Amino acid sequence: QVHLAESGGGSVQAGESLRLSCAISGDRYRNYCMGWFRQAPGKERERVAILYAGGGNTAYADSVKGRFTISEHNAENTVYLQMNSLKPGDTAMYYCAAKSPIYGCARNDYLYWGQGTQVTVSS
Repeated sequence: QVHLAESGGGSVQAGESLRLSCAISGDRYRNYCMGWFRQAPGKERERVAILYAGGGNTAYADSVKGRFTISEHNAENTVYLQMNSLKPGDTAMYYCAAKSPIYGCARNDYLYWGQGTQVTVSS
């Protein structure tokens, strides 16, 4: 059973940065598609970044491209989301998720989810 645990959220001012961590247990993250998602109150869940299975290749939502970076630490079995130039519109609960890559990482049928970490950006 894969278990995901996010950390690193908080309250910041616009323009500041945060780094979210997703610690994986039960298996190696490189066996999975790893995704970062967010959901703000009253809005649909949005996938913001993907780390493709095997590590290395990434993809981003247009809303965060150039500001957010998904990265990995193989030895620590942890995936990160570095968020720079934060905006009030980035305020949301952020979730780490994992799925088998068998049908590709672009489909949003992620199976394993963390409990989420809140990010609040004030102007």
